[in-house]
Amino acid sequence: MLNKDTKLCISLAARPSNTGTKFHNYLYNKLGLDFIYKAFTTKDIEHAIKGVRALEIRGCSVSMPFKKSCIPFVDTLSETAKAINSVNTIVNDNGHLTAYNTDYLAVKKLVEQNYSNKNMTVIIRGSGGMAKAVIAAFRDNGFTNVIIYARNEEHGMSLAKKYGFKYSNEMPQNPSEVLVNTTPIGMSGGIEENDLAFTEKEIMTANYIFDVVALPSETPLIQAARKHNKPVITGAEVIALQALEQFELYTGVRPNKNLMLEASKFSRS
Repeated sequence: MLNKDTKLCISLAARPSNTGTKFHNYLYNKLGLDFIYKAFTTKDIEHAIKGVRALEIRGCSVSMPFKKSCIPFVDTLSETAKAINSVNTIVNDNGHLTAYNTDYLAVKKLVEQNYSNKNMTVIIRGSGGMAKAVIAAFRDNGFTNVIIYARNEEHGMSLAKKYGFKYSNEMPQNPSEVLVNTTPIGMSGGIEENDLAFTEKEIMTANYIFDVVALPSETPLIQAARKHNKPVITGAEVIALQALEQFELYTGVRPNKNLMLEASKFSRS
């Protein structure tokens, strides 16, 4: 039952979805935590963040287009937020707002757990916000042979220069050991939902496939990779792990893997 001591966590996005709301509330219920999570949108990020502080809202998830614009209104940037100058999580400790980026943290952990050979050639397709998290995660895990493949030359070259990698505006001809998609290609509801981010030939010659698209979790790229028996990291894994890290920051409780997977599946249903 809701009561005066129930802690509130929220999300701020241009287009709020039910994914985070369902994930967090599912776990609150399963773990018997006196929390509630609600999604919001705003046209006034400054006063929204000030409201988080003033109303003692425990945590705030931040999505596009607020990941940078919220920075002036927090008190402390964690190392995860500094790594890519982007925020997706704010924690309120008695009026002190600390900003984190659990997208970066999740990808960094997944790269560390799945790719032991730091000398592999990596091609990262895309130059948006998620691309930055992925690029920084590979850099901070010690990878040096990374190519950023992006059609937006300005953004792609800027990321390559910032993180010390190479840039290409077309797919390199030489085979790559790791292929990573950070674009919306394959995303449900998009104009390219049935398209492959990489060709069948490129998938066949790679050793590993990584797709950050979470809806659906089995994107055309992931399906093609499985067909060719390639180890994969899916967007569903990324979103579940980043939400888990966020959940722990808010509550101080870390659910076990099975419960996390339950919540992730429920959030995407």
